[in-house]
Amino acid sequence: MRTAIISDIHGNLEALQTVLADIDRRGVDEIICLGDILGYGPNPNECVDLVAERCAWSLLGNHDYAVIYEPTNFNKAAKEAAYWARKILQAAAESDPESGVRRLDFLNRIRPRVRYRDLYVCVHGSVRKPINEYLFETDVTDDRVKIKDVFRRIDDDLPFGDTTVRGRCLVGHTHVPGVFTWDDEDGADFTHASRLGGGSGSQDPLELEGAAPAAEGDDPFHVSRHVFRPEEKAIANPGSVGQPRDFDERASYAILDTSGSEHWIDFYRLPYDIEAVAEKIYAIPELDDWLGDRLSEGR
Repeated sequence: MRTAIISDIHGNLEALQTVLADIDRRGVDEIICLGDILGYGPNPNECVDLVAERCAWSLLGNHDYAVIYEPTNFNKAAKEAAYWARKILQAAAESDPESGVRRLDFLNRIRPRVRYRDLYVCVHGSVRKPINEYLFETDVTDDRVKIKDVFRRIDDDLPFGDTTVRGRCLVGHTHVPGVFTWDDEDGADFTHASRLGGGSGSQDPLELEGAAPAAEGDDPFHVSRHVFRPEEKAIANPGSVGQPRDFDERASYAILDTSGSEHWIDFYRLPYDIEAVAEKIYAIPELDDWLGDRLSEGR
């Protein structure tokens, strides 16, 4: 089973379309979304519709929650963007009740937590607080009590074929791709996707239309691979489709391969038309210009 994992789209239609085009070249079996379809970006309706159409399921992210219910602990720009997205969703439902109600019904049914293929606990934030707890790289050294407690809540041993493995988790929320690991001897560690190794990307071509199916040996978008070891607990983050925050402006996603006796996750980065998204943000008075500026800075 090859599963594309997307997260943190944040109303960025151009990034989402670019990522889905790349996924389509890779022959995956299904796509899942770890939340935050909404927030910040200029195309909430279109992004919800694409996720509803293309993904097997989606999780509830904190910005989805903010739009559906109420933004809490948000800065001014994020709060105003949530209220604006709510207005756009409601206006669409009034002008076209059939598609608008279907869109709102999809959002109201997305879950905060899913166990995927028996081994993988999927949440937007963390297993402690599924919607809104951040797991930062710095927690490994600066908040060891927190990170230890997070890993404690992930299964110690799970049946896997004729053997057992330790629990695994898929999260979004921080917009930073990489893998947290835990073993009893060394404790917690985090490795950014760019430092995992096993990638083949060296160029950043933008044009995907008509591109040949991607080959792992010569793949300009393939950043790295993490192979899950049976003795480690692991938390993998695919990064953000619509608003990366690791100072790499390219859209990020991952593919989880569970087809064999060994599982691994591959990370991908894709350039997209940032200028087009930013110009749409600048044209909407309710959206702070900073939300467009930050896209080109990857923060």
